[in-house]
Amino acid sequence: MTHRFPIKEIARQAGLGPATVDRVLNKRANVSPQSRARVERAVAELEGQEALLSARGRRLFFDFVIEAPTRFSREVKRAADGVAPHLGSAVCRSRFILQEVMTDAETVTILRRIRTRGSDGVCLKLRDTPKIRDEVNQLHKAGIPVVTLVTDLAGTARIAYAGLNNAGAGRTAAYLLSLTLPDATGPVLATCSSELFLGEQAREAAFVSALAERCPHLHVVSVAGGRGQDFETAKLITAAADDLSGLRAVYSMGGGNRSILRALADSGIKPEVFIAHDLDRDNVRLIQEGALSFVMHHDLTVDLRHVFGAFLGHHGLATPTPEHHASDVQVITPDNLPQQILTEP
Repeated sequence: MTHRFPIKEIARQAGLGPATVDRVLNKRANVSPQSRARVERAVAELEGQEALLSARGRRLFFDFVIEAPTRFSREVKRAADGVAPHLGSAVCRSRFILQEVMTDAETVTILRRIRTRGSDGVCLKLRDTPKIRDEVNQLHKAGIPVVTLVTDLAGTARIAYAGLNNAGAGRTAAYLLSLTLPDATGPVLATCSSELFLGEQAREAAFVSALAERCPHLHVVSVAGGRGQDFETAKLITAAADDLSGLRAVYSMGGGNRSILRALADSGIKPEVFIAHDLDRDNVRLIQEGALSFVMHHDLTVDLRHVFGAFLGHHGLATPTPEHHASDVQVITPDNLPQQILTEP
């Protein structure tokens, strides 16, 4: 492993003590696999930020704690890494904790560790639970600003929200079904990755309300859980198959779309319309294959600019940004896929 970064620099990036980093770098014993992985990840992040390290200006450390399928958290990291080098008022360095599933206990441990070691800002995409809300308020009391991304945390002292206009997305999905299935009757499947993500709650509530108004002969069958993971999502869809006879459409708010399609096909069900969220790599392939009808897209790069802007404004390094930034919804079809996404590696 490279030693061109000072041990203190690696330790700060990894959130570990210098002695632990030294043991990892020199391949000594008594190091946990988790600590070794964190040091390796920190070195990789520093290698990607070398241009920033040589820049002049105040240096700030921001932590991203994201509970989401890899296909989505990968896009968040890509957007953050793309935005950070272009923030002229400071050298912004990002540290990422990206997990597909986090228990409350794991999340609390992570947030407490960040609070103990210090941070210039924490960006969160997490479930809305009492224990997590309490830890967010503890970060605030410690002087660490928090911004929520894509899904909010109710009643917390977070300084800003950045992400999709979730209620607008739900209403737009209902509008699309009213155009494509104007006189249809039967069930519509609405799937969420978890009932505890407020963003998905807002999408579903707006969708159900708008669909009842626009298409009163369609009824919604809701399936929540699975966390966007293939096996768990497919299991839930299979369990609901008896309620999906004559299925007309799917509105997938939480991902796992290939597994949803596979589980429906295994039960002999093929929806006429499938509306999904986010232009991650899986969904780009699915819409190109014709498996998805529409993808509700918002530009994560814009969201991350607002995340960093909120942090810099908090530290007096930029003009303060609005507390609530809701990105516009873009409706993507196979014929208007953004060229930038098609050419990304």
